[in-house]
Amino acid sequence: MDEHSDRTLDAVGPRLKHLRLRHGLTLTDLAEQTGISASTLSRLEAGLRRPTLEQLLPLARVHGVTLDDLVGAPPTGDPRINLRPIASSDGSTILPLTRRPGGIQAYKFVLPAGPDDREPDLRTHEGYDWVFVLNGTLRLVLGDHNLLLRPGEAAEFDTRTPHWFGATSAGPVEFLSLVGKQGERAHVRAAPISAGPATYPSGEIDS
Repeated sequence: MDEHSDRTLDAVGPRLKHLRLRHGLTLTDLAEQTGISASTLSRLEAGLRRPTLEQLLPLARVHGVTLDDLVGAPPTGDPRINLRPIASSDGSTILPLTRRPGGIQAYKFVLPAGPDDREPDLRTHEGYDWVFVLNGTLRLVLGDHNLLLRPGEAAEFDTRTPHWFGATSAGPVEFLSLVGKQGERAHVRAAPISAGPATYPSGEIDS
């Protein structure tokens, strides 16, 4: 992670506390809505812990702000270019693709390669997610399912289901994610008659 990313993540704590107090939420309230423990939220607000990308997404959604606004990303200076990648200490990068607060938010993720036997850190939070793999192989652990999604494959699911994303030892993975509030899903205007509400690719592996 570069020096600018370090400063950006270090400055998130006070902003998180301000947003929580502005909305009249306790740490317990926020923990219930994001799936992040109250003790972790307290450490994030105090600057004793840097937020991960997995933590920033539900926090931005609950507070009704964009990810850029949450981390205080500076403007690019060119109104035609508004894509500012945010890096994490584990090598992951997220690129916010939408600017409006609220509604369905779009992101591009780039996750670094990792061991195939890595133990997933399952998370839950309010909302609905739709993912589409661009390059590489995405490992998606979704409840009892352990799935491998390849380029061109997609999955959609209720984020109250325990879930985790990761790459494999074959290399990094790039994928798109559309995240909405509970019950808010991407509207498909045209689809094959046989299309169902969710897609589970054939690449399921043992947990």
